[in-house]
Parts: sequence; structure tokens; C-alpha cells
Amino acid sequence: MMRKKYDEIEAKGMSINLFSDQEDDNQNDFISLSDIARYQNPDAPKDIVKNWMRNRNSLEFLGVWETLNNPDFNVSAYESILGKAGSNAFVMSPSKWISETNAKGIVSSQGRMGGTYARTDIAFEFASWVSPEFKLFIIQDYQALKKKQQDPEQLEWNAKRLLSKINNRIQTDAIKDHLVPPTLSKREAGYMYASEADRIYMALFGTTARKWKDEHPNLKGNIRDYATVEQLLVLSNLESMNAEFITQGMDPAKRTLKLNEIALRQMTSLQSEVTSKQLKRLEGGNK
Repeated sequence: MMRKKYDEIEAKGMSINLFSDQEDDNQNDFISLSDIARYQNPDAPKDIVKNWMRNRNSLEFLGVWETLNNPDFNVSAYESILGKAGSNAFVMSPSKWISETNAKGIVSSQGRMGGTYARTDIAFEFASWVSPEFKLFIIQDYQALKKKQQDPEQLEWNAKRLLSKINNRIQTDAIKDHLVPPTLSKREAGYMYASEADRIYMALFGTTARKWKDEHPNLKGNIRDYATVEQLLVLSNLESMNAEFITQGMDPAKRTLKLNEIALRQMTSLQSEVTSKQLKRLEGGNK
């Protein structure tokens, strides 16, 4: 199953979602065709995508892309589809294209971030059909996003985010082994995990996940996604420490106080280190 990491770009004031496959070594991106289609028809983006896929030139492009990039592409099914293209009765949709040809360049997903997505080559080709001008804005903003992602500070943030996720697993395992009775339902156990996550958030951020979300209704993601590199590092440390405290059987109230003390001490230390590095950079630049 594909593990997705979502991002977003802005093109002429329009938000366009994209995701990368985290299990793909090349980190190839998929851009939302549904969002691009809204530039032409905000009310019926699905129809715009379907109309593009009815076009013989579009199908030829998709066929060539799949032949070059997908060894499992069903060429005979593709040729059959291409033979029907152009007739008045011919219809094509992303789901039909995927199911009949085993295509990999276009995917359809459900849920909050659902819609039709396509690999960048295909998405840019679709954008050209929608509006050549709009395509240029998309490429410009996409390139800016890629440049940002390669920034050393961004790479460091991603590394700290990954470390935080790993240590979160250590914490959840400790909760499962020492705090969750086997008689609890999945829903009740879920409350237990959320409670421990909020214990960490309160110690570091002074708020809970729900309260933060209520105070930032227009932001996507969660509180971790907007943490600084220093906060992510401390968050990772707190999760590891909390797992150890749980294993030791420490009282919940005492754990909360202890974690807050650690958070304050480590944040003070890290912020002092950051300030010191910034001063050294300034001094070096003034020489």
C-alpha cells in the first residue's frame, strides 16, 4: 500500500495538492488533476478530467508514458481503448483507465485528500490542455517547492520529524504494554494513546492537539507539522523519556511535571545554541 506524504503549491492563488510515495526511492510526486481542473470548472472538475481523457491525443500521450514507465501496462487493452476513441459513444474516466490497462501514472483516492492525481509529466500535460498559462504558474510554484525541500534546514526538519515519529512508536508500545488493560475496547484504548500524546504536547507546547486544531482551523496537518526543528528534537526526546517513565510505573501527574521540566530545560539549551550559531554566522559575515 502506498504511503503518502502530502504537500501543497499555489498557482495563481489556487491551491493544488500533491503527494509523494514514501516507499519510492525516487520520491516521485503525484499532482492533483482534480485541483488543476477546478481552474476551468470549479463546480465539476471530474467532468474536465473525463473530457481530457476522451481525447485521442491525450490517450496516446498516456499510452506512451505508461509504455516507458510501467512494465505491467496492458498494451492490448490500451490499443483496444484507442481504437474506440473519437466515437460519440466513447467515454473514459480515471478509474476505468486504471482498471482496464493497469496504469500507474494516474491514481484515484478517496477521503479528505481524495481525487484524481497523476505523475508530474502527466499533470503538466493535462495543465497544458486546461490552460498553457496556468501550466506555467504550476511549474513555477512546483519548482519553488522542490527547491525549498532541498534546503539544508528543511532536510534537517524532515529528519527530526522522522525521529519524532520513530520515538512516538516507542511511546505507544510502552502505553500498550503497561497502561492499556486487555479488556479495553479499541476506542477506549485510543483515548489512552491520545491522552499520553496530549501529555507531551502540554509539556512542550502548553496545549492539546484538539485545542491547537480548534485555534488553527485553516491549517492543514497537526501541531507537529508546524513545530520548529528544536521543538521536534525535544518532542522526540520527551516521547522516549515518557516511554521510560511509563515502564517504571511513574505516577501520571509526576510524569507530566517531570516532562515539563525536561522540555523547559532542553528548549532553553537548544535556543541558546541556535542563538550562538547565528551570532557566529553574523560575525563571520562581518569579517
